[in-house]
Amino acid sequence: MRVSLNTQMLLGVSAGILVGLLFAELGPDAALTQSGLYVSGLIGNLFIDLLKMVLVPLVFTSIAVGIANLRLHQQMHQVWLSTLGFFGLSTTAAIILGLTACNLFEPGRGLSLDVFHSAMHNFDAKQMTLTDFIAKFFHGLFVNPFAALADGNVLAIVVFALFLGIALVKGGDRYRNILVLLQEGLEITLRMVGWIMHLAPFGIMALLTRLVATQDMGLLAGLAKFVAVVIGTTLVHSLVVLPLMLYAVTRIKPMAFFRGAREALVTAFATSSSSATLPVTLRCAEQHLHVKPEIAGFVVPLGATVNMDGTALYEAAAALFVANLAGVELNFVQQLIVFFTAMIAAIGAPGIPSAGMVTMVMVLQSVGLPAEAIAILLPIDRLLDTFRTMVNVQGDMIGSLIVQRLVRATTPA
Repeated sequence: MRVSLNTQMLLGVSAGILVGLLFAELGPDAALTQSGLYVSGLIGNLFIDLLKMVLVPLVFTSIAVGIANLRLHQQMHQVWLSTLGFFGLSTTAAIILGLTACNLFEPGRGLSLDVFHSAMHNFDAKQMTLTDFIAKFFHGLFVNPFAALADGNVLAIVVFALFLGIALVKGGDRYRNILVLLQEGLEITLRMVGWIMHLAPFGIMALLTRLVATQDMGLLAGLAKFVAVVIGTTLVHSLVVLPLMLYAVTRIKPMAFFRGAREALVTAFATSSSSATLPVTLRCAEQHLHVKPEIAGFVVPLGATVNMDGTALYEAAAALFVANLAGVELNFVQQLIVFFTAMIAAIGAPGIPSAGMVTMVMVLQSVGLPAEAIAILLPIDRLLDTFRTMVNVQGDMIGSLIVQRLVRATTPA
C-alpha cells in the first residue's frame, strides 16, 4: 500500500521532533549534532527555496486569472466585500482574544525588566512612527511590476495582478490570448507545486529538527507563562473561533476542514512563512477543500499578505506582556490604541523590510513602552512564529470557503 502524503508529513513532524530532542540532549558540540544540523539545514533550506521559486509566478497568475474569471461585476463586488469583511472580523476576534487572555493571566507580572537588561542593552531597535509606517506601506503598494517580480515583493505583485485581472475583464475577448496564457502558466506552476510536495515530509522533518535542537529551553522556562498564554490563545482562535465562523456560514464541520487543510497547516508550522506556504495553501484550497479556482486564486494570495490573525494576536499580547514587565498599567484607551495599531501592523507587515521587528516596535511605541524590550522576545520568537503562521494560513483557507459560500448565496440562479 502507498502511504498518503498527509501520513508522510505527519511522520516527518514526529521524526523531526524526536531527532531534534536527541540533538538537544547530545549538546551543540557533539559531532553527530553538528553533522545532523548541517544536513537538516541543507534539506530544510532546499524545501523552502523550492516553494519560494514557484511563489511569484503562482501569486501573479492565480490572482490575475481569478479576477478575470469573476466576469460578473456583481460577483466581483461581492467577492471583494466578503473577503475584506471576513479578514477584518477574524483579525478583530484574534486581537480581542489576545488582549483578554493577557488581562486575565497577566504574564510578566512580578518579573522585572532589569532581569533582561543585558539583552535590551545589546539590541538596537529599528524604530518607525505610525505615520511613517502607513506612508511606507502605501508607497510599497504601487511599484514597478518587473522590479516587484524580481524582488519577490508579494504585496506589490498582488496589487499589479489585481489591476491586470480587472483590465482583462473590461477588455473581454480582445485579451483572450493573454488570459489563456496566464491560465496555462497557472496550471503548469501548480503541476510543479505537486512535484515539490514529494519533498515536503523530508523538508518538514529537517526544519523541525533544527527548531527543536536549537531552542533555548532555559529561556523558555523563564518566559513560560507568556509562551503558554500566546500559544494557548492562538490555539483557541485556531480550534474554536475560526471553526465556529466556518461552520456558522458554510456548515462545514471542523474535522472535514482540518483533513483537507492538513498539508498546508503542517507546512506553515514547519516553515513559519505564510508566503512560502502559499503554493501548498492554494493546492489544499482548490484540490482538497474544493474552492473554485477563481475564488481561491483571489482570496488566498491576498490573505497571505494582509490577513494575519496570529501575528495581530501575538503583537497585542506582547504589548501587554512588556507593560507588565515594566510595571505599567495600560488603561482601556491605551489598550484600544494597541488594538488598532496591532491591526494596522498585521496588515502592513509584509510590505516593509524587517517587518516583524519594525511592527512590534511600532505597537510598543504607540503606548509609550520601551522599544528595546522586544529583545526579550527574540529568542522565543521562532517557536511562537510556528503557531501564529499556522493560524494565519488557516484563516486564509477558511476565508476562501466562507467567501465562496457567501458569493453562491447572493448570485442569481
